[in-house]
Parts: sequence; C-alpha cells; structure tokens
Amino acid sequence: MLQCNSITKKFGEYTALDDLTLEIPKGVIFGLLGPNGAGKTTLIRIINRITIPTSGEVLYDGKPVDDNFVRSIGYLPEERGLYKKMKVGEQALYFAKLRGMSTAEATSELKKWFIRFGIQSWWNKKVEELSKGMAQKVQFITTVIHKPSLLILDEPFSGFDPVNAQLIRDEILRLKDEGTTIILSTHNMESVEELCDRIALINKSKLVLTGATDEIRRQYGDNKVELVYTDAEGQHTEILDEEPGTNSALRRKLAAGVLVNSYRELIPRMNDIFIKLVTGK
Repeated sequence: MLQCNSITKKFGEYTALDDLTLEIPKGVIFGLLGPNGAGKTTLIRIINRITIPTSGEVLYDGKPVDDNFVRSIGYLPEERGLYKKMKVGEQALYFAKLRGMSTAEATSELKKWFIRFGIQSWWNKKVEELSKGMAQKVQFITTVIHKPSLLILDEPFSGFDPVNAQLIRDEILRLKDEGTTIILSTHNMESVEELCDRIALINKSKLVLTGATDEIRRQYGDNKVELVYTDAEGQHTEILDEEPGTNSALRRKLAAGVLVNSYRELIPRMNDIFIKLVTGK
C-alpha cells in the first residue's frame, strides 16, 4: 500500500497541498482527479521525490519512499519528452538501461513490446519522424519496460486516436492483472469509470473525496429509476423515485399486466459528480 500521510506543500505563500492524507491499495487502478491547479501534479512529484513536501511523508509497505524505490517507479508525465535526433530503438534501449536493465534483457523486452504495439519497423527511425501519437506509444513502452510495481500515468490517452487509446487501455488493464499498482491522473471521466477501482478528488489543495468508484457513484445518486413499458396506448418512459432494492415501481407495472421493456437505476456519471463537487452546481 502507498500511503501519503498529512502531506503539505508550500511554495512561498502559496499552498499547493494542504494536510492531504491518502491510501492507495496494492494492485488497483487509482484515479487521481481534480481541476487544473488542484495539486495533483504536485502530489505526483512528491511521490516521485522530484520535490519534497513541506511536511508529511510518503510510505510504501510501511517504509519511507526513498531514491532506490523511486528508480522502480514507472512515471509517464503529462509533459512528454523524447530526444528527437535519436533513433527510436536506440532511445528506448537507453531509457531501459537507466532503469537497471542489461542490454540483452532490454533488447529482448523491447522487441516484445514493439511487436505487441505493431511498431517493429520504427526501430531505426528518428523520433522526429514520428507523429505525436506514435511518439506517445514509444514513451509508454519506455515507462513500463522495467516492470514497475508502481506505475504513475498522467493523462496517458492524450494525443491518441480511439484505436490506439483502446490499445493503451487494454495494456493498463493487463498490467493491473499482473499485479501492478497504477495511479491514473486524467480529466477523462469515461476512462475513470471504465478503468478505476478507486478514486480521489483533490480541489483547491485539499482532499475532497476518496473511495471505490462504484460506491461513490451510488452515494451521489438520488434513488431514481427509468422504467420503459408498453401498454394498449403504446410505449411509455417514466422517471420514478424508488427506494433502493425494493423494485416497487417494476412490481406495480407487472401487476398491472403491462409489457416492461426495460428497468434501470439512474446512477450519476463521474463527470456530473466531479462538476458538482468542484463548482457546487
């Protein structure tokens, strides 16, 4: 488990994080959410020891995160960067060796990843020849090549078309199944609902909300259901108040002998919950 205990970070008079305490269980995809300027990137940089908190500590399995542990983290920052004049294969090999991999091990693993992503022909291309999305694929590979136990992805779908975005989603889920703990920082609420087991929402430097994604969505629901049915007059749709677990509206329609086409609980989207908590509207 990754624990952030009472993290405060000040830059002069400005407080980027204010007494934030957060726990991230092993083996989950954890969504780190918040508007621009909320403090998400500052927290990520503290976990990576790029910057040091003014007060508080970060623990992994009960031990303070140190430089040795940081070397095992996979971190894909929102601000991407590859050396444009280097060849793709040469650069990927360079980053893998920085993570402690031998030349032989890195070459073998990189070739597997290049085949998986269908980019074998890119090995001898220069980075400057690649599109933004193509370069993103290479950087994702260099982030995960050393099989990190903790993977931090900041807006990983930026720059991808739908096909390649789905490819990255599939890889994130596969890495989770292999036991990797993943922190996903994104503004894409559909990705949060699809991928994240748990989330934390930071706003104005403070932790506003944390918990299991499905539980949070139900918590902010208003116990309404949509009932679509057909009677002698045709098809109708009704939005009704419903006590959780009772199915009383459904029972009434069935008792009346009408044809029930569909019945579903209306659960708010993460996008709506995000807007409500950040803006109050």
